Parts: sequence; structure tokens; C-alpha cells
Amino acid sequence: MSEATLTFNDSAEYERFMGRWSRAVAPIFLRWMQARRHARWLDVGCGTGILTQTLVELCAPSSVHAIDCSAAQVKASARATPSASFQVADARELPFPDASFDVVASALVINFIADPATALAEMRRVVRTGGLVAGYVWDFAQDLSPSGPLRKAMRHMGLQVPEVPGTQTSRLEALRTLFGNAGLDDVEVVTIDVTLAYSDFEDFWEAQTPAYAATTKIVTTMTKSARMRLKRTVESSLRRGPNASIEYLARANAIRSHA
Repeated sequence: MSEATLTFNDSAEYERFMGRWSRAVAPIFLRWMQARRHARWLDVGCGTGILTQTLVELCAPSSVHAIDCSAAQVKASARATPSASFQVADARELPFPDASFDVVASALVINFIADPATALAEMRRVVRTGGLVAGYVWDFAQDLSPSGPLRKAMRHMGLQVPEVPGTQTSRLEALRTLFGNAGLDDVEVVTIDVTLAYSDFEDFWEAQTPAYAATTKIVTTMTKSARMRLKRTVESSLRRGPNASIEYLARANAIRSHA
């Protein structure tokens, strides 16, 4: 993998960090897609399988295939949704014949692919003429991802926080350009805002610091006093809900098109 690609091999850590957010966005995205029932689906970059599981529940597919570059994620996804077919594969070289699917979707992945143009060309290749190609990514460019509050607080303290791979690709106009350049038609974009609550700050902090995250690696090098200052800075930026809960908004940029 190149430096522009992340591989999330620890499915439990990824689930703890991203699971609740993915479950909030997936049904909204699928309803907006308006895919026909009894379609043949491909989920590109399935991760822990949340989009796969949700589309099986909501979209009445005739068949579902899903791929991910992480064997650990594929294994976890297959356990969660046994009715779908999963395999390890690269989004830039999909192991399917031309026009194999009616719908190709990708959740929270496109910006992490080292060569998204090649991946989009592959998605277009494996979908039938007139088929639907769609996806969504967090709006990293505006710091509106689930990790946004932590990243902003770290920068406020003067820490050098590495940019999320593909941050510029996460912009709506960048997605529109990417899909248009792939030869896809009827390109439409929309923002999906979701607000979620954590039971308290420690619940939030535990979810925000998975071992694989670049921000976690920075936090572990901080002194105890600096880490406590960071936690206070983050906590002060979050909205308080009932019973000591905290909540905030994240935004996904979504796009759909036809081949």
C-alpha cells in the first residue's frame, strides 16, 4: 500500500471508533441512492460490513458481493452478514467481469484509495450500462469527520497533526469531478449530517483513540499533564446533553451517478 492508503486491520478497534457513526449514515445514504429492489450489489471497501449489512436489510438485493483489502475486515464482515459474499481484493483491480452488477457502492473509502481515479474506472467497468455508482466519505476538508473535535483541539495546542489521506478528495466538488472524469453521468451530490451522543467524555475519549490512528500515536508521546490539557480542550468544545452525555455533529459528503 502507498502512503495515501490506510489499511484498518483491527476490526474491533475500527468498530469501536467508527461503528456507531457508520450505522447512523448508512441508512440515510441508501434511501437517498434510490436503488431498485432485487439488484445485484457490490460493496467496495466494506470494512466491518456495516453498509453491506444495512443494504441487505433495507434494499432487498438479489445478490451482494463485498470486497476489502484487509483480510481481518473481510472475516469480520462475513460473520456479520453471512448472506453476502466477501473476498479480499483491491478496489483498483476488481476481480469481476464487466457489467457484473446493477449497483456499486462505497462507504467511507474513496478518499483513502491511493489512486481513486483508477478505482472509479473499475467501479464503472463492473457495473452494467445505466447502473448506479455511489459512495460517501467524511468531510475531512472541513474537519467534520467523527475525529474532527480531537484533531482541532490538537492543532489548537500547537501540535502537528498529519492530514487525513485524501482530505482534498473528500470535498463535494472534488467528488463530483472524480466521478465525472470517470465517465459517469447524472452526477448528484448531497451532504448528510448526523449528530450522535456519547454517555460521557470517557466514552468519547476511548472511542477516539484506537491504536491504529495517527492522532493516538501523538497522544501516547505526550506528557501526562499535556494529555490532560488536551482532554480538557476537547471536552470544552463539545456540546453537553442530558445526564453528562456529550454530542456533536459529523458530516458525510455523498455522491451518486449512472454508468
